[in-house]
Amino acid sequence: MLEIATWILTLTLMLIGVAGVVIPLLPGTTLILVAAILHKLILPGDLSWLAIGLIALFWVFSIVADFGGVILGTHWFGGSKWGMAGASGGALVGVFFSLPALVLGTIFGAILAEKLLAQKTDREALKAGVGAATGFVISTVARLACAAVMIALFLIAALTATRPA
Repeated sequence: MLEIATWILTLTLMLIGVAGVVIPLLPGTTLILVAAILHKLILPGDLSWLAIGLIALFWVFSIVADFGGVILGTHWFGGSKWGMAGASGGALVGVFFSLPALVLGTIFGAILAEKLLAQKTDREALKAGVGAATGFVISTVARLACAAVMIALFLIAALTATRPA
């Protein structure tokens, strides 16, 4: 019974984690990592610590992708440090409302910062905003890929584990 309940809890947390990669205010890949660790602690024979370490490594990649995507996207499209900071601030405000607000907050944050603080032209500021949105999309895709790898690593490790008889 404990084994079934643990698997249900683990898979539920992982599915919520996948949703959290896209839906604001859910911790996404962190939930997937927590699910794997809880599974290891409750059913130690199902996973090795090496598997947990690999899952944690992809969690780190997802965090880097999350922060780096918007910053790099803004930079690639000509945004300054102000645009990068504005994109991050706009995303932070937007995260409390909805996914569209998150994307719009990222764009408008970059545009406003470029316009008001970096004294850029309308065209340059808009370009930085588009870059911020592009970076956000790229980081979301990267986080989804990390989530998929994390779950695949968990399933491979758990389903191929040799358990004592």
